[in-house]
Amino acid sequence: MRENEISGIIVNAALKVHTALGPGLLESAYEACLNHELRKAGLKTLTQVPLPLQYDGIKLDVGYRLDLIAEDLVVVEIKAVDSLAPIHTAQLLSYLKLSGKKLGLLVNFHVLHMKDGIKRVVNNL
Repeated sequence: MRENEISGIIVNAALKVHTALGPGLLESAYEACLNHELRKAGLKTLTQVPLPLQYDGIKLDVGYRLDLIAEDLVVVEIKAVDSLAPIHTAQLLSYLKLSGKKLGLLVNFHVLHMKDGIKRVVNNL
């Protein structure tokens, strides 16, 4: 599976979770449910993956964590905020650069319609 196919599965799973739970819960609840749905769909996933920072030739563990990564290819940053801000996109793009991944999805569950809460972010390595 490649990034586009995986991202489609993630979007469908996010829609299913949002339909079942609606907005208003904590990010951790959405993360657990989305992870469950992705595993049911047959994807290998990891949550809260440590992401060290490479600086001046050394690796620094400064507390960054990827909310979810699917098939070691697609990074998912989960939010439960009133609206996505440019800083959220910048954060995901930084995570993509640090991890060396090409594709990320910014998923905000605090929306009335899930289609309004999904943003695709591409790292042009």
